[in-house]
Amino acid sequence: MPKMKTHKGAKKRFKVTGTGKVRRYKAFKSHILTKKTSKRKRRLRQAGLVKTTGDIKRVKRLIQA
Repeated sequence: MPKMKTHKGAKKRFKVTGTGKVRRYKAFKSHILTKKTSKRKRRLRQAGLVKTTGDIKRVKRLIQA
């Protein structure tokens, strides 16, 4: 069986931390920012974590970390 290729879209969106958790960036930060409050935009800047175990497993398989 051939090697699995890295999913380039997932590679750009997720990163595995040193402890093995999967880091993700938040959506809704690219455009139509005038109606969003400063507080909301500031919160969107901070990265979150992928919390569901099934999703973590899927993302790690895609990025092969």
